Amino acid sequence: MKVGTTSLTYANGRLNLQKFEAICRVLSDLCNQGREMILVTSGAIAVGADTLGLNERPRDIKGKQAASAVGQAMLMQMYRQFFSLYNRRTAQILLTQDVLDVDIRKTNARNTFNALMSMGVVPVVNANDTIATEELDDISDNDRLSAHVAVISQSSLLIMLSDIEGLYNADPRTTPGASVFRDLYGITPEVEAAAGGAGSALGTGGMSTKIQAARIAMGEGIDCAIASGDDPAVLWKLLAGESVGTVFSTFQQGGA
Repeated sequence: MKVGTTSLTYANGRLNLQKFEAICRVLSDLCNQGREMILVTSGAIAVGADTLGLNERPRDIKGKQAASAVGQAMLMQMYRQFFSLYNRRTAQILLTQDVLDVDIRKTNARNTFNALMSMGVVPVVNANDTIATEELDDISDNDRLSAHVAVISQSSLLIMLSDIEGLYNADPRTTPGASVFRDLYGITPEVEAAAGGAGSALGTGGMSTKIQAARIAMGEGIDCAIASGDDPAVLWKLLAGESVGTVFSTFQQGGA
């Protein structure tokens, strides 16, 4: 599961502690069901900016790296504390572009994921923004990163939580009557045209990057879903087969 910055903060940029707790509670319960869960999280730069008293994300690379260095430690501390309420352990994994590009490093990452999950640990993944600059432009939106993590870990499903219900056929903020695509069996020009730009001043991703992530994952046979992060309980509904959000299926409609 991938959660974005806008799902972890209020509109004023301050941290939404209720949301942190709810995410950890739902993921812990899914682990109790016997599922293996990986959490790809944004938020290090936003947490750092909040801690440093900044009104918005820094715009320069050095500022982003500094905010990430401050925020990543606090972000993990919060996840550890909330997961521990439900007797669930966590581990931090920070990825860089070279892990995605070099097969042996990709294999090492896969082995680490497998070992942690076999121990009942929830891997918490982010891009290593503090030492590398390319991730800040390429995968630190964490949508594409989450797709690569799904591929590396050989996951069966990638769920990306967003600040809206799913992929709409038009911008719901400006188009009354816009509706959500529920079940998609491929990424068509219509789907691409429906994807918007970047989100809030605190986040970096938008529907466009989620579509790119879905293409990466589906290319490896991994189903995807985009759902609202307003209530993390949506994960229970998705995994129970309820019609929520937008689901990208690798099976053709009517297929087995």
